[in-house]
Amino acid sequence: MPLFGNTFSPKKTPPRKCASLSSLYFTDRSNREIELGLEYGTPTVNLPGHSLKFENGQWVAESGTFTGDHREMQHLRKRNQQLQEENNLLRLKVDILLDMLSETTAESHLMEKELEELKNHNRRRK
Repeated sequence: MPLFGNTFSPKKTPPRKCASLSSLYFTDRSNREIELGLEYGTPTVNLPGHSLKFENGQWVAESGTFTGDHREMQHLRKRNQQLQEENNLLRLKVDILLDMLSETTAESHLMEKELEELKNHNRRRK
């Protein structure tokens, strides 16, 4: 026996109307893109004094002043270039030293061989 009256009986829902009465579904694709704005540009971010744009997988400064970051970036690029040049010079020096080492090793082996031949030749004479 229910306390407040009959058991739960929800009202019937009214029948559904047509799924969509919008004229956008009847227009061609190009008109829908224009009306709905499906033509996206490059993503941009606006910060106070800075505007960045996403191009080719990187955020690029579009406007504003990036003096501090720009100077630091130039300094890092210059330092990177210097280190690459120094690295190339050191590689060249190592190659030259290895060539010199192999040359002196080959010469010492030849001299040892000649010395052995001279010792053998002197033993035969005696």
